[in-house]
Amino acid sequence: MHHPGIQLAPLVDVLLLLLIFFLLTWNAARTENELDVKVPEASSAKEKSAPIGDVIVNVKADGNVVVNRRTLSGPELTELLKSLAQLNPEQAVVIRGDETGAYKNIIGVLNVCTEAGITNVAFATAK
Repeated sequence: MHHPGIQLAPLVDVLLLLLIFFLLTWNAARTENELDVKVPEASSAKEKSAPIGDVIVNVKADGNVVVNRRTLSGPELTELLKSLAQLNPEQAVVIRGDETGAYKNIIGVLNVCTEAGITNVAFATAK
């Protein structure tokens, strides 16, 4: 009886598909964009991907705050930012506010950043 052996072509195909899948999902996770937050446009906006280590705070139109796909209350956000500020005093925070949301929601997040001792704050805009 003849043993067929291992077929390498399907194995290589599967490995390439897995590699492509993980590269795409890693890139999407790295940018941390909430799909239902539409940031306002600015004519002088520069295309910038958030460096590793930046905390991206998404502020939805209804005022909910989402970090790492988790909706956080005010005290939870304060606790998270305080712990990050203790680890790294130069911790950067990027605020992605929905353009239709109330201005007071953004000010609330800025106030939490100040309470936590974070001074390196940026606002995300679309070009």
